[in-house]
Amino acid sequence: MQTIQKVVRRPKIVVIGGGTGLSVMLRGLKEKPLDITAIVTVADDGGSSGILRSELQIPPPGDIRNVLMALADVEPLLADMLKYRFKSGNGLAGHSLGNLMLAAMTDISGDFVTGIRQLSRVLAVRGRVLPAANRAIVLKAELEDGSIVVGESQIPKAGKAIKRVFLEPADVEPLAEAVEAIEQADAILIGPGSLYTSIMPNLIVPKLAQAIVESEAVKLFVCNVMTQPGETDNYTVSNHLDAIHTHIGHHLFDYVIVNDGEIPPQVESKYAELGAKAVQLDIDEVTRRGYKVIADRLVLFRTFLRHDAERLSHHIYKLVENWMLRKR
Repeated sequence: MQTIQKVVRRPKIVVIGGGTGLSVMLRGLKEKPLDITAIVTVADDGGSSGILRSELQIPPPGDIRNVLMALADVEPLLADMLKYRFKSGNGLAGHSLGNLMLAAMTDISGDFVTGIRQLSRVLAVRGRVLPAANRAIVLKAELEDGSIVVGESQIPKAGKAIKRVFLEPADVEPLAEAVEAIEQADAILIGPGSLYTSIMPNLIVPKLAQAIVESEAVKLFVCNVMTQPGETDNYTVSNHLDAIHTHIGHHLFDYVIVNDGEIPPQVESKYAELGAKAVQLDIDEVTRRGYKVIADRLVLFRTFLRHDAERLSHHIYKLVENWMLRKR
């Protein structure tokens, strides 16, 4: 008599953000039995991405490229080649090869999202990568003194406390596939990344935020390890959460994942020179707001502090796995 085994599906996790922190985390998550969809900001307007955005009238490719590379199964030499940034050449200097490839694929396919999908196949990407919207958006910030700063790359340079960030156009439509992924998700993970310039540009896309609020998925927030000059100076963990709540108007998260590992004094000194310091875990304030806290030693130091992708992805996977078991 044959035994019929029940096939257990992989949990569907939607990861939302942008920047280096998101890419580091995804390198760990792709090793877990998860069905991953990454939703990435299209507000970048600096460097190579800003130039391609302006000259080719496409969404900025940089954050998308980083996430594609993080989820790709490619040889190290190819990965290095795609990350290569040209140092000279009229009109070429400053561009990464990966950005140019994504721009080329967009031109060939006639559509940014289709270009991402085709490049994903070439790179054997584990999961899906989606822009928050199928067009570039302009991020603006109102500072505490009432002044307005225009452009994602300019906001941290203002050197003043941020009251709020907002989009132009305000009614930008999210990518339908991104909304659908959120609606079908078992888990939604937000962060790590620049709070106002990588995370918020996704959350303040109106229908995207609404889909997250209405989702019955377990919702996780991974807090940054260090403050960011010009964005989150002197912010604690609860300050990060309060900023999101103020913008969205809802209590989004079930769990907050934070680092409580010690940072070596010499590393703290190096960051202090840049105007950054460790994000303080004010656990009483965080729990008083109704969040469950997962705290662990989650950092590695090489040239810069980075999340320990393996340890972080272990916590995330266990939370998602336990949530799925409770749902059955």
